[in-house]
Amino acid sequence: MPESIKTKIMRWRFNMFPAFRRTGGRITYIAGDWQEVRVQLPLTWRTRNIVGTTYGGSMYGVVDPIYMVMLIRILGPTYLVWDKTAFIRFKKTGTGTLYATFCLSNEEIHAIKASLNTLPSVERLYRIELVNAEGVVHALIDKTVYIRKKDRAEEDPLNNG
Repeated sequence: MPESIKTKIMRWRFNMFPAFRRTGGRITYIAGDWQEVRVQLPLTWRTRNIVGTTYGGSMYGVVDPIYMVMLIRILGPTYLVWDKTAFIRFKKTGTGTLYATFCLSNEEIHAIKASLNTLPSVERLYRIELVNAEGVVHALIDKTVYIRKKDRAEEDPLNNG
């Protein structure tokens, strides 16, 4: 699915947001339905560590918020979504630009909603691969995302609680 005007604007805003900007990475694509996001992390003076390879903090930082933000956008304001845990395994040093693609299928979205009809909350595990242009994996990141339906009080923007 192509980017929409809204996702192009969101991509620009996300890339300008100081916390994300400082990772050295960039979001290069957000599907109009938020079910696919692509990022890249070039090796530059800002992302290079003391030994000349990509800093591990930049590798993690560029992928950290993506699944949470995707789920917030897809599920909407009646759901609460939080990152819960993360685990990163460095496979190879980053010596060039690294890429990651994040995808959420319709089946995954339906499974989350169906689970929340019977359970108070769910946790979903997502695997992210940071790869180079040839597809060689440089880092594997496992992210656990916590999701639940909001209480009525949480949904009411005028409720100060």
